[in-house]
Amino acid sequence: MAFLRFEDLKVFQLAEKLADESWNTLITWNYFEKDTVGKQLIGAAYSIGANIAEGAGRGTPKDNRRFVRIARGSFNETKVWLRRAYKRNLINDTQVESFKILILKYLLMK
Repeated sequence: MAFLRFEDLKVFQLAEKLADESWNTLITWNYFEKDTVGKQLIGAAYSIGANIAEGAGRGTPKDNRRFVRIARGSFNETKVWLRRAYKRNLINDTQVESFKILILKYLLMK
């Protein structure tokens, strides 16, 4: 089996896009929103790619699988914080559609 750099993995590239989209969205929020929902959203979104990278660097398939599962958990957590942001009127329908496209791309990779 050929070795792929984590940067070349489609799932990692999507994770980066999701993190960037999250950042670009919440950068315009007020302090309170950033400090509550925003920090949680960014932490979860950035954790997806970080765990994929860490798992790839661990050197064993067992460790890699463990970190991929953690990344999947962070992905689910990101979806929860996006739902909270929408319920609090922090993101609009256009932004929701943009996130949905990224999330669908991720889900279709399975």
